[in-house]
Amino acid sequence: MKKTFTCLCCLVLLLAGTSFQLPSEWTPLLDKTLSKWETYQSFYHKVGYNGKPPVDSNGVEIKPIGYNVNKNNVFSVVMENGQPVLKITGEIYGCIFTKQDFSNYRLKLKFKWGKKKWVPRLDELKDSGLLYHSQGKNGVEYFRTWMLSQEFQVVENSTGDYWSQASSQADAKALKDSSYKFNTTGKWTPLGGATGNGGFCEAGKKMDKPIGEWNEIELITYGDKSLHIVNGQVVMALKNSRYKDGDTMKPLTHGKLQLQSEAAEVYYKDIMIKPIKGIPAEYAKYFD
Repeated sequence: MKKTFTCLCCLVLLLAGTSFQLPSEWTPLLDKTLSKWETYQSFYHKVGYNGKPPVDSNGVEIKPIGYNVNKNNVFSVVMENGQPVLKITGEIYGCIFTKQDFSNYRLKLKFKWGKKKWVPRLDELKDSGLLYHSQGKNGVEYFRTWMLSQEFQVVENSTGDYWSQASSQADAKALKDSSYKFNTTGKWTPLGGATGNGGFCEAGKKMDKPIGEWNEIELITYGDKSLHIVNGQVVMALKNSRYKDGDTMKPLTHGKLQLQSEAAEVYYKDIMIKPIKGIPAEYAKYFD
């Protein structure tokens, strides 16, 4: 007994003199081989796209590039200080999406913009996006590229906006001016294609850092509720996440994660996720 106690004391002293840490609750989703992700590419979109299938010069419908082709190396990993960084060129509309389905979690990641833009957004803001609760096949929304999902917008000067994708809907606490904008003094407003209110809500604050600097974004989602956080500030709160399946409304509370390729060069890193058992207490006020 005495010998065992002595050994335990020695072990404690040894660990105290090292950088020993307990395993993190956070699970990394990014590695240099993209082992936890798949890809989808649709088309080279052109100015004036109207939501219809694109056609060639003979009027024949162009087929999407498809799954796990990665034409022109749109999705790749570069190493920065020994850590993997996802590079998305944006040249072709598409996404990289997780193999795993997630629900009830906190997701953190960092992004920064590259220099390049592509048709059809040469004269528009750089654009990408984090799509969550992604279900079903790709190519079911306006741009015939992404899955049914909810969008945490990643865009110059307004990261954290909400967009519905395909038939998804959610309620945002918002006030309306030229468009709906998240505001804690607003009323819960249904958004999505079939609500009559459109599928967009602007972030409540502009928290983006200058082009070329890393931004940290966090998605907190539990049950039907979600928070979009940009550089430490809540810019969007949503509840009643759902989608329309024919004439029936169904909950949209789990799914894969998609990162968009949308005509702009963008980089992502430090993509980490952990499960949660409820909306953290400090954020409960956003759902009062």
